[in-house]
Amino acid sequence: MRLPYPSLPVCLVLSGLVLLGGPRPLPGQQAKPADTRALARKLVTETVSLRAGNVVLITGGVEDARLLEDLAIEARALGAHPLITIGSDRLDRLMYDEVPPKFDTQIPQGALKLAGLIDASINVDYSQTSRVLDGVPPERIAARGKAGAQVGALLRERRVQQVFLGNDLAPTAERAERFGITQQQLAGAYWSGIDADYEELAERGRILSDILVSGREIRITHPNGTDLTVRINDRDVYVTDGSISAADIERGGAATAVWLPAGEVFLAPVPGSAKGTVVADRHWFQGKPIEGLRLEFENGKLVSMTARSGLAPLKAFYDAAGGGKDEFSVIDIGMNPSVTLVPGSRMVAWMAAGMVTVGLGNNIWAGGENDANFAIFPFLPGSTLAVDGTILVKDGQLATGATAGGAK
Repeated sequence: MRLPYPSLPVCLVLSGLVLLGGPRPLPGQQAKPADTRALARKLVTETVSLRAGNVVLITGGVEDARLLEDLAIEARALGAHPLITIGSDRLDRLMYDEVPPKFDTQIPQGALKLAGLIDASINVDYSQTSRVLDGVPPERIAARGKAGAQVGALLRERRVQQVFLGNDLAPTAERAERFGITQQQLAGAYWSGIDADYEELAERGRILSDILVSGREIRITHPNGTDLTVRINDRDVYVTDGSISAADIERGGAATAVWLPAGEVFLAPVPGSAKGTVVADRHWFQGKPIEGLRLEFENGKLVSMTARSGLAPLKAFYDAAGGGKDEFSVIDIGMNPSVTLVPGSRMVAWMAAGMVTVGLGNNIWAGGENDANFAIFPFLPGSTLAVDGTILVKDGQLATGATAGGAK
């Protein structure tokens, strides 16, 4: 999830001492990699650019203890200094249920100090349910988002490398049920995506990036009523191809983060330029479906938000948010050929080749300037996306030339 603010854990594991109330019950066992050491080595040697002396924060859940340990071992073998932190759905919820609202506006000093200390972070998605904050007053979530903004700003200022393992595709039982597929099918797509050829992703990203960098306008259309145009001239384009290179660190900002499974090209378009309609046949918010979400834009701002059903929770959250929440903010194109959407299912994924995703609200993670404490990112499977009339995505499939040196 591309949060509008970082969510650094508050519980610490040192020398085997776990400072939380024991393992949480799982609604469904998350599928695991057969070899956590090999995965850890791939993340530490191929994804991040760790050097001796670096401090790396490693985050995950209790059920991922072996992978977290292996990440720490591989980091230490390079001379880096690992620090493991633990989070959980239970803890995330109790931090609202048992912490008074008067503390919501406090700047998270622990997370802020960590942000000033670490050189890299590897975050393993521990969430088993997207409904963990269901029923929490939107005003409280918005207040904490605003209070945590300094943490993200410091991470960007210091060019901290950030790796997020999960990317809204981790094979949990809830997510498989939402997609209408088996957990085994989801796990297959997930691990296949992580095992993708990073050099191939980098080359695909270069081709798409070159087209976008030289473009002036994007148009996105779909038979469901989506028809949106937005300017992209003179905007920075970013590629998440599975690794953070020395050049990425030198570039800073959005270039220093990667989401795994990787395989996306994204940008923050020209503010105030979006015009038209976005229709998401189904959008999920806090674990509940919104059917037929329709967003209307004029001069880059949202002027109408409607849906056939399920809009009320999202609307309450939107109303509680601050400035910038109404700005069209992101365009993201998936390019990973190793992530295959199951035919006939409700499956969506950022990185699936040909997926188009758009954003409303915060776009700092994408290199933009909007630091709103609100963001949603509707998936638009089956869309057609063209740059100055040149088609990059046709009916949800990457155009042949978009991966071979010139779109057709």
